[in-house]
Amino acid sequence: MSSELYSIVSSMRPPKILVVGDIILDRHVIGNIERVSPESPAQVLDMESEAVSPGGAASVSANVSALGGKALLVGVVGKDDSAVHIKTLLKKWGIGAEGLVTDSSRPTTVKTRFLAMRQQMLRVDRESREEVSGKVADSILSKVEKLIKGCDGVIVSDYGKGVLSPKLLKKIFSVCRKAGKKVIVDPKGRDYSRYSGAEIITPNKKEAEAAVGVEITNEASLLEAAESLFNVAKVKNVLITRGAEGMSLFGRKGERVHIPAEALEVFDVSGAGDTVIASLAVFVFSGCSLEDSARIANASASIEVAHVGAYAVTREELLARLRPVSASEGKVMSAGKAALFSKKLRTQNRKVVFTNGCFDLLHAGHVKLLQKAKTFGHALIVGINTDNSIRRLKGAKRPVLGEEDRSHIIAALDSVDGVVLFDEDTPLKLIEKIRPDVLVKGGDYAPASVVGRDVVEKRGGRVEIIPLVNGKSTSGLIEKILEKYGD
Repeated sequence: MSSELYSIVSSMRPPKILVVGDIILDRHVIGNIERVSPESPAQVLDMESEAVSPGGAASVSANVSALGGKALLVGVVGKDDSAVHIKTLLKKWGIGAEGLVTDSSRPTTVKTRFLAMRQQMLRVDRESREEVSGKVADSILSKVEKLIKGCDGVIVSDYGKGVLSPKLLKKIFSVCRKAGKKVIVDPKGRDYSRYSGAEIITPNKKEAEAAVGVEITNEASLLEAAESLFNVAKVKNVLITRGAEGMSLFGRKGERVHIPAEALEVFDVSGAGDTVIASLAVFVFSGCSLEDSARIANASASIEVAHVGAYAVTREELLARLRPVSASEGKVMSAGKAALFSKKLRTQNRKVVFTNGCFDLLHAGHVKLLQKAKTFGHALIVGINTDNSIRRLKGAKRPVLGEEDRSHIIAALDSVDGVVLFDEDTPLKLIEKIRPDVLVKGGDYAPASVVGRDVVEKRGGRVEIIPLVNGKSTSGLIEKILEKYGD
């Protein structure tokens, strides 16, 4: 499936998409917490850095742009410094500001998140949730009417900040219908009848539960919630994102597809919904099937949640995520190349597994060890002792097979994604360069005695011990050969 999706993404025709909704400026204040205030029982955040990024409909637009599409944004900002930040960020992503409506009676919505140890400790919002005036609503509609020409489709990003009133939404849907443009909605609130006329709505599990009053605990309640959403919203398709449980796609005629989650590590879910709807829209509006587009959106979300704050996933990252990592070419690599390979995998939210050995005369025990090691992550890198290293460890008569032969034999296994030779007696230096998430050792070792354990665990990784297969060893093979064929 990933190879098919890779082909779709690589050949995708970039669409032009109109994004309408609540514009937000996301601020992230990052630091460390090591003490409690003497003034009150409150933690003290020692600030180390601060960053701003587009949020809400602006984040959706940035995601469209990052994936190769052309985004046009319509929404409201205040007459303040935060609006200036928004315009600067939009320019960075190649998104024009001609669709922005300035309303001096309200502030630009700003969400400030305080983080320590990659955990959100506090969020402070500056916003107005009052419905925009009739004059501002008319300006928004005028922008939509002007910019919709030449677009392939429309995204409505509703964050419940007062911009998308039911009355304005009805007018926007009417404009889209007359222009022949499909609309995909990221909804908010309890009244989904306001989205009648949309092609697809993409609530998360919590939003879907709140909208229909059904707690989603199993397949039956999930289906009940989806049917209720169809009855209320009168849409053609419903995509419910379910966090660690993946996402479920429903069609009005009873079609349903469940797509498992792909993320291995989740650092921050803020912005995940923006990534999902942007990815879904980019590929639906470029002519892809809804199911394929949903699977691609699922892959995009797995990349986004591995970053702090709303993160715009690029087309290149998505291609790298979908590209099979077990292709046979180029598996034998230098230590430097292996380090870069490992770093690239980690940026794609893929767990890197490392193991090592001599692998002199490959046998079933080796194969089973490597197969099991691969199950602990997405990519397995194998360190192999050089000929000189083995001679120092096992004597002058070893190895039986040279390092080049051993490397290529191990690289030919489907379970192996990278092979690296190391000349030292232990793989410690190699482990320090590769920085794997999981360190695997075969045998009766205690985890504390495994070389490189401290390096891996310091980064939040772990050690796995795999028992050896009885009766399978290189020395045993050599003895059998000598017994049968020795003079």
